[in-house]
This record gives sequence, structure tokens and C-alpha cells, in this order.
Amino acid sequence: MRMKDLYSRPQKTVSFEFFPPKTPETELKLLETIQELKPLAPSFISVTYGAMGTTRDNTIRLVERIKHQEGIEAAAHLTCAGHTKDEIALILAELKAKGIENLVALRGDPPKGETEFKPAANGFAYASELVQYIRQDHEWGPAFSIAVAGYPEGHVECRNKREGLQHLKIKVAAGADVIITQLFFDNRDFLDFVADVRALGIKIPVIPGIMPVTHGSQIQKFAAMCGAKIPLEIQQAISRFGADQASIEAFGIDYASHQCAELLRAEVAGFHFYTLNKSKATAAIYRNLNLGQSSK
Repeated sequence: MRMKDLYSRPQKTVSFEFFPPKTPETELKLLETIQELKPLAPSFISVTYGAMGTTRDNTIRLVERIKHQEGIEAAAHLTCAGHTKDEIALILAELKAKGIENLVALRGDPPKGETEFKPAANGFAYASELVQYIRQDHEWGPAFSIAVAGYPEGHVECRNKREGLQHLKIKVAAGADVIITQLFFDNRDFLDFVADVRALGIKIPVIPGIMPVTHGSQIQKFAAMCGAKIPLEIQQAISRFGADQASIEAFGIDYASHQCAELLRAEVAGFHFYTLNKSKATAAIYRNLNLGQSSK
């Protein structure tokens, strides 16, 4: 089922995000995680794309397995980084041939060590150009449902929120079906973002991206990468628990559960969980909120 149709249903749409494994050992672990999360009946699972398209083959292979062997709807991330238009066309053709109907269209990050994004020759500089390319093609346009990224606290390369919202409006006008946000820890940032999005006349679903705190230094790294601020309560917990992994995980599950409960009261359409290829925290949040009952 396409994301556009999933989000048109009355029940909550809850999705998980994985990244492609790099070794046979981590792939086995990821497959175990999928089996552990499968009973939660996620609406779909998305699989990320490595920097400059480095995990392209793994991404495609994994989404194909998730959809056709595991029986869970899947979405493939697709980035502009490192790809020409012709290469993008080949990827789209392969995804369509494998029955993948959902895409998360992103610009992508600069290569490690570089701060400025440089599009490939005859490639795309922005996610909006990628979305437009897909939608305007007679073959690709009808074939895929497309999600794009939203940034409640502003993009790390564009801290002017008003300018960032205009960029988002262009992506939506190009043909996006849903907005999935970057991680955030203060619900006020998300709710204000949604209000600003609606004020621009954007009506498509805006889905909060949730990353439970399961490891102190790891969450600090991800927050810095995406420009998300870490509230004092989380900072204090990271400092207090230090290397006590069980305690920081318990705190993170409790914090995310309260965060999601508040968002449910605000009538969000669903959640997109950044799982970091682990099942424990996401499963615990599901149990705390009875999401397994409301997302089927």
C-alpha cells in the first residue's frame, strides 16, 4: 500500500526506519530486529541511503525483502547525492520492477569531511528537483508515493525557519505526499512547525520523527548532525547515568513515551521511529501507548 493511502486511513500510521547493514553479522542482527518488531504491525518500514549513495544496492535489496518476504510495506530512501539523472532513472526503474511503491526523497548529505553539498554533474541540487523529476515523468510519476523531510528546528544549513518553510513548500508543490520530520525532543518545536506549515496552505500529513534516547553520546552526535537541541532534562540524565546503559535506556523509553502521548493528544496522524536498527525501545514505547492496537 502506498504511503498516501496509508495516511488517509483513520487509524494511526506508525513506521520504523532502519539503515542498511554493512556486514553479514549486522545484517543477521537487523533481520532479527525486524522479526522482533514484526508483531507490532508497522504500517511501513523505511530504509536509509548511505552518504553519496554508498549503500544503494543494500537499500534496494532490503526494502525488497521487507515487502515481499516479511510482508511489511516498505519505503526506499533516495538521495540526490552522487547521482546523475540517468542513474536516478535506473534506480527508479529497478525499484518499480521490484514492486516498491514508496520513496523518501532527500537531497542527501555532503561526503564526510566536506561542509558544502555539491550536486553531481547533470544531477539534482535539491530534493524538490528530485521530487519534480519523478512526478513529471509519465512512468515514474504514477508509480510512487513520495515522502519528504521537514525540519521543526530548521535545517543545519538553513537556520532561518521562514526560508526553510519556503523550501518545504516548494517540495510539497513538486508532488510530495507526506512530510516526515527530523528528530526533535521538545514537542513545542514540532507543534509550532505544524502550525507554520498549515499557515502556508500545506495540507498533507506531517509526521513526527521520534528517536528514543538509548545511548548518551550517540544521541548527542545525532542531535548535533541534524541541528536538534537537547533539553536540559535529557542532558542531566545523560550526565547522571553515564555508562549505565540500562538506566539511560529506561529514561529514554519513558521520555519518548510521554512525548508521544502528548503528541497523540494533539491528534498527530502517526509516528516515524528512528530505531537505530534496534527493537527494545520502540517495542517498549508501543506497549506503553498501546500503539499496536491503534495502528492496525
